Amino acid sequence: MKRSLTAGLLATWLLALVLVCSAGPAAAVPDEYDDSESHPLRVAAYLAYPFGFTAEWLIFRPFHYIVSRPYLDAFFGHHEHSETQVY
Repeated sequence: MKRSLTAGLLATWLLALVLVCSAGPAAAVPDEYDDSESHPLRVAAYLAYPFGFTAEWLIFRPFHYIVSRPYLDAFFGHHEHSETQVY
């Protein structure tokens, strides 16, 4: 068990190393710097966004999945969102 786990981790690490070392230059186009990107609230948003994204996918989406089950929706008071309420 330990040997196969070690072999799997080594193979994954070697594959990642080959992919990183064989990557070419990125085709991204540099854009002009704008002073709005240095606003303190924008910088705070850049730092907070990964935490919010992670919380949404690991906490709130599974929670919504549980409370929206057909047999639990009446207990939790969940109502299906219809397309007519979209603005």
